[in-house]
Amino acid sequence: MIKQVIVWRKDLKCRKGKFAAQIAHASMKVFFDRIQKEKVGGTFCSEEMYDYACYFTPEMEQWKEGSFTKIVVGCKDIRELHELHHKAIDAQIPCAMIEDEGRTEFKVPTCTCLAIGPDEAEKIDKITGNMELL
Repeated sequence: MIKQVIVWRKDLKCRKGKFAAQIAHASMKVFFDRIQKEKVGGTFCSEEMYDYACYFTPEMEQWKEGSFTKIVVGCKDIRELHELHHKAIDAQIPCAMIEDEGRTEFKVPTCTCLAIGPDEAEKIDKITGNMELL
C-alpha cells in the first residue's frame, strides 16, 4: 500500500483552519518540490514561456492515481519533527517540511508539520508507525 503521513507538532496552538491549511500545504509541497520550471524559447503576449518537468517516484505516481491515503499523526515538539525529517531523508522517502511565515497565528516563522511520502507503507511505518493519530 502507498500512503502519506503528515506529522503535526502537538505543542502548537492554533485555529482549526490554520491547522487544516498547514496540513494541506505539506501534502502538496512534496509534489511541488519535484516540479522544475524550464524556460522555453520566445514570448507570448509579452510573457516569457515556460515548460514544467515533473520528477515523481513510481510510488508518488501510484498514490496520485489511486486513493490518496493520508494519515495525520502528532509529535511532541520541533526537536522530534526535525528528527523525523532526518529519518525520512535518510530512508530516501519523499518529504516536505512546512514553515509558516508567521503573519497570522504564530507571529514568527514556525515549522508546523512534515509530510512523509507518498511511499510504501512499510517504509513510512518504520518512522511513524508508533505515533499517535490526530
